[in-house]
Amino acid sequence: MISAAHVVIYSKKAEADRTFFRDVLHFPSVDAGHGWLIFAMPPLEVAFHDGTKNDQHELYFMCDDIEATLRELKDKNVEVSKVKEERWGKLATFTLPGGGRIGVYQPKHASPLNPKG
Repeated sequence: MISAAHVVIYSKKAEADRTFFRDVLHFPSVDAGHGWLIFAMPPLEVAFHDGTKNDQHELYFMCDDIEATLRELKDKNVEVSKVKEERWGKLATFTLPGGGRIGVYQPKHASPLNPKG
């Protein structure tokens, strides 16, 4: 059966974004050949939302303290957005060197990663 998930992020500056994941976020990686880095990711959860079309996907990193996380990213000269309060958590984004943005949020909802909390 399924043993893992593989996420692909398309970027106009993929090399810069790979360097960012390695040097700024400090995600462990392996070289799959010719400098092509594949990163280990933190544990994840997946949710299915109603939509008007298929094949749309979003990536959000989760954190326990969004203010501290954004402060740490800012200290590394990463552009971050303001925090928005949502029903399901506190949400912000940070900008990759390639120009893409990734969401980061502090959840308020129950998580299968922490079934007791």
